[in-house]
Amino acid sequence: MTKDTNNLNENLKKLSDISDWFDKMKEIDVEEGLAKVKEAVILIKSSKERLKEIENEFEEIKKEVEETK
Repeated sequence: MTKDTNNLNENLKKLSDISDWFDKMKEIDVEEGLAKVKEAVILIKSSKERLKEIENEFEEIKKEVEETK
């Protein structure tokens, strides 16, 4: 796996951990909850950017394959 793939996988794992944290809390500390939400937003933005890069890479590969036909 490349570093970028690891980052995407790590981001998804961290997002899952944040979701689990909220699910497990009976009473949520507002300040800690806010920090978790901010972290999640950063992770989501980063993941969306990486997914867009992956999509572009697939499109380039598709074009290369079509050109060889």
